[in-house]
Amino acid sequence: MGRMTTPAKRAAPARAKPAAQSAAPTKVSSEPYLRFYHSKQLRAKTLKVLATVETSDDPTEHCGALTDLILELVDSGMDYFFLRSLKATKAGFVVQQSASLGLVGVQKVMGTVVRNILGRMNGPQLLSVCATLRELMV
Repeated sequence: MGRMTTPAKRAAPARAKPAAQSAAPTKVSSEPYLRFYHSKQLRAKTLKVLATVETSDDPTEHCGALTDLILELVDSGMDYFFLRSLKATKAGFVVQQSASLGLVGVQKVMGTVVRNILGRMNGPQLLSVCATLRELMV
């Protein structure tokens, strides 16, 4: 018997707002949310990478930069939400080092997964990721 394959589903093309319009305030949700504060340098880098991807004729050319940015934002968020709060509890040095080491392992695995997923995305899908990041920025 021959193996039956189903055609791969393609995501509907996402349309990102042009960079100039993306900076406009977005509708504030009434849903609960958490946010973290990151450095001015990381914010500037975020805006630069998003603008580069959004204005490119071929967003896939900047997939690596977008991936690096996302991983840096995740790292910053984990530090803010977990390691920072762990330090505030005055947990011992060994506990803090164990947590840091564990997060490094998580980040390595997650980095591989994120790179593989974003590396397979087309231009409109990458623009959709950019639009989501802009929505999360306040």
